[in-house]
Amino acid sequence: MSIKAYGNYAPEKDLELLKIERRNVTPTDVEIDILFCGICHSDIHTVKNEWGGATYPVVPGHEIVGKVTKIGDKVSKFKVGDIVGVGCLVDSCQHCENCKNDFEQFCENDKTFTYNSVDKHTNGMTYGGYSENVVVDEKFVLNVPSNLDLAGTAPLLCAGITTYSPLKRWGAGPGKKVGVVGIGGLGHMAIKIAKAMGAYVVVFTSTAAKTQDAVRLGADEVVLSSNEEQMTNAMSTLNLIIDTVSAQHEINTYLQLLKVDGTLVLVGAPSEPLPVSAFSLIGGRRNFAGSLIGGIAETQEMLDFCGKHNIVSDIELIGVNDINNAYERILKSDVRYRFVIDIASLKINKN
Repeated sequence: MSIKAYGNYAPEKDLELLKIERRNVTPTDVEIDILFCGICHSDIHTVKNEWGGATYPVVPGHEIVGKVTKIGDKVSKFKVGDIVGVGCLVDSCQHCENCKNDFEQFCENDKTFTYNSVDKHTNGMTYGGYSENVVVDEKFVLNVPSNLDLAGTAPLLCAGITTYSPLKRWGAGPGKKVGVVGIGGLGHMAIKIAKAMGAYVVVFTSTAAKTQDAVRLGADEVVLSSNEEQMTNAMSTLNLIIDTVSAQHEINTYLQLLKVDGTLVLVGAPSEPLPVSAFSLIGGRRNFAGSLIGGIAETQEMLDFCGKHNIVSDIELIGVNDINNAYERILKSDVRYRFVIDIASLKINKN
């Protein structure tokens, strides 16, 4: 089927209205009328081909919330009318060791991302949520808790699971002191989720103006990274740090804030390597780790957790005609804290 979408044809081009083809519903597929789609910084990296490998046209968007409009005859988990979500993955091999252990994000064979991946059903490319609808295998579709604001839920499908997964994996909870580096799309979710898990949350920011907002989001303590005295006082005090910064920064400074056996988990994606001093690690038996979203079961667990604690992302809702401006504002850190596209604005476009 031919539908309207927003994407671009070359890295130097703005996003524009275009037409794409969606596959017909297979027996295990769910067709979803998209209501809202969040904008992730990964979208910008991909449309500008900053990570390489972009196949044009690119239609971004992997933070999708919508309503089921059609199901295949073998679908058992969903019915027409259900409100559902789709995150960063829409397929995987389902038989490798990682897939069998619910780590589809680490599929050893042919995981399929929501956009800019090869769709094994059509051999064409996958197109993301800046579009009218999407067709996804039911194994990669998620239930959205009924109490959550739908627009604010969309970024949970990436920013939410990206921070929830390492917080759970490394034991954030009562009696644990968790640091969050950076207050942006990822950082503000890490604060909310760590606090809901029962941890004592310390936020590190280079912007004094964000101190009050950090407290509003749930921080127990805010440290200005430019304040030498505050940073010194934080040395060797943290069990876990979630580092959300995607730019170059002095990682050794943050490693030294960890207690013995503490772990710093990088979820930001700097384009250049971060130099790590051996003594930042061996001096306190510290760990430096990375984390990538979560598997489908864990993503559903995250949504259920957010439903229980009424957690959604802080958003600014925009129409499709504002996407290019939103990209420019993201690059200037001029959003608190995620843009979400109201896809109704695409559907009423007469072109």
